[in-house]
Amino acid sequence: MPSADEVKNRIEAAIPGAEAEVQTPDEVHFSARVRAGAFGGLSRVQQHRLVMEIFDGELGGSIHALELKTEAT
Repeated sequence: MPSADEVKNRIEAAIPGAEAEVQTPDEVHFSARVRAGAFGGLSRVQQHRLVMEIFDGELGGSIHALELKTEAT
């Protein structure tokens, strides 16, 4: 099971210039706030897809839920 720090590090490594804050009460349900210049010009749905693609195959498994708040910087 990933920790909040592991999820944070993966987001920041996959999206150039991203800053992520990740919390989890149980290492299965995660809440993340992600700010990135890469989100500029993208719709909120596109921003969320960009983050969700990082965890393809894990959502619904080791990561049961990932709540996102995204914003362009």
